[in-house]
Amino acid sequence: MEELNGVERLGAIVARLRAPGGCPWDREQTHSSLRPLLIEECHEVIEAIDLGDDANLREELGDLLLHVVMHSEMGRERGAFDFAQVADGICEKMVRRHPHVFGDAEASDSAAVLKQWEEIKRLEKSGKPPAGILDGVSKSLPALLRAQEAQKKAARVGFDWSDPEPVFEKISEETAEVRGAMAAGDRPALEAELGDLLFSVVNLARKLGVDAETALSGSTRRFISRFRSIERRLEAEGRRVGDTPLAELDRLWELAKND
Repeated sequence: MEELNGVERLGAIVARLRAPGGCPWDREQTHSSLRPLLIEECHEVIEAIDLGDDANLREELGDLLLHVVMHSEMGRERGAFDFAQVADGICEKMVRRHPHVFGDAEASDSAAVLKQWEEIKRLEKSGKPPAGILDGVSKSLPALLRAQEAQKKAARVGFDWSDPEPVFEKISEETAEVRGAMAAGDRPALEAELGDLLFSVVNLARKLGVDAETALSGSTRRFISRFRSIERRLEAEGRRVGDTPLAELDRLWELAKND
């Protein structure tokens, strides 16, 4: 095993773990049972990226690769596919979808590349039931990411605002509709209108070239940090957040913003 390269060695290790006499836990796993762990590993990779921690990123990418190899081994066991086929498949796809690099096509900028990518995807599905432009948006994505991806795909075929200003107007319109639903006491309408408002804000972020998920993650991280700062200040005085007047909490919040 020592003479194998890293990926080959990992494949051999996983195969041994899954074989008779291997690890009882690894042998019990299925594609479905590993699903929550795969999601967790993806988030840990993202956290390492956000922290700019190269050592941790390398480790987390290794954990993510383990999942790819594990799922590939499960596929091999039932004769469906193996890791080599997974790797070959993505190699072929990347070459096929980059004719401006590996062929004679031209793409002068990222927008042209993305438009070409979508067109090639549609051609690949020739002979299959017609697919809608948004059919490829994964249903398992978190709501914010799914909204962002759906908007991006629609924009690539021209269904988009020409500039950010109309989006501001849309946000104002949706805010008014939220207020209307509140005044009417219509709970289902309130949920729908709040969803529309959030969707419009995601659209604004996209038009401004900001990743909505990253922006919201940053705001949440800052909120948690500042709230914890308030807790520490109060704890130093023998007090608790729940027993502190809102006006005092607002004052401490402003102090925390400068920490």
